[in-house]
Amino acid sequence: MNTEKMTARRLTADQVSELGLKDEIFVSAEMDGLSLDCFAPGFLTKPGQNFEGGSFAVRTTFGQTVHVLPDNEEERGIYVADASGEEIEVLQSAGVLMNLALFVPEGNAESLEALYTAARKAFGAGIVQRWNEEVVSVPDLKVDVFEEPVKGRKGAAGSSRDRRALDIYPTRAQFMEPSTGWKFVVELHKPVVDETPTI
Repeated sequence: MNTEKMTARRLTADQVSELGLKDEIFVSAEMDGLSLDCFAPGFLTKPGQNFEGGSFAVRTTFGQTVHVLPDNEEERGIYVADASGEEIEVLQSAGVLMNLALFVPEGNAESLEALYTAARKAFGAGIVQRWNEEVVSVPDLKVDVFEEPVKGRKGAAGSSRDRRALDIYPTRAQFMEPSTGWKFVVELHKPVVDETPTI
């Protein structure tokens, strides 16, 4: 476990309520039942003044969302860097977890192994492989992926609909999530035809 010692000061709930989204703070690094005797850097999920009930939600740089009651002495609380504070241990990043959706043209087991070999060669033997792969045959067609509001405008029809194009995919975009208040619309791909008359 890679940690770094630093000096920091514990905040009260009133002090946390004055923080914004860009203020770096430190909270307990415990994750998914794993007890770690150190802190993780993070940021409030919304400005401190918007919280009610004294509990603050913090998103750590490692993707965990934790809820903290700063004034509860039984919890580790929320800290900020302060040269005159106490010494704490902060968990450092050891790498990057990439959540990728890859389309491999003409892909098979051999091409996937070549992909893994290339990744190990680029990042070293210490790369941790957490592949959640689904090998499926992909039909020879393309689909256009759009987003549309969940509740469309009344009388909106055809080309005047409120929509935004996301991308063109050769298969299901199973790792994508629609924006809040929007839904996915998937249609067969229509190539853009330039009908500008030429001389």
